[in-house]
Amino acid sequence: MINLENYAPAYLTWIANKLSSGASQAYLAAFDVGIESWRVLVLLAIEGSISAQKACGIIGMDKASMSRCFKSMQARGFIELSLDPQDGRARIATLTPSGRAVHDQIRDIAMERERAFLSVLTAAERKMLLDLLRRLHENLPAVEAATRDHFSRRHPHALQRRGSKDSDS
Repeated sequence: MINLENYAPAYLTWIANKLSSGASQAYLAAFDVGIESWRVLVLLAIEGSISAQKACGIIGMDKASMSRCFKSMQARGFIELSLDPQDGRARIATLTPSGRAVHDQIRDIAMERERAFLSVLTAAERKMLLDLLRRLHENLPAVEAATRDHFSRRHPHALQRRGSKDSDS
């Protein structure tokens, strides 16, 4: 039996789910923007333009969800979509001035939520937390390799059924 009090993935999942749910409710109520669109807006505010494939890799969203998100954001005038000149099948999203304006409004709420979330930590603890989270994020490929190794040794047919895709956790 897993002891949830000492199981780090449980805490990470609970925190992420509650933060995402609260943010989604707030952003939908105020701006009619869901959490997936918000994540894409943040990425585009940083990158300017990005392919759907690259956005999927960074955000961790599947291709179908990203496609729906791009279409919805395009319909609302938040992004413009164009074909990648190097790969005529790939679509590139570019943030519009309207998308930037919505991003900037939501950013203020997001930053206030972050301040409230981290308010129980000292400045040194916040720095340490971010350092630890970065290290854990960078270690995710090792987690997936360990998962594949486990299944290849103990449940080889399970990976074949799944098409050898990586798990999410």
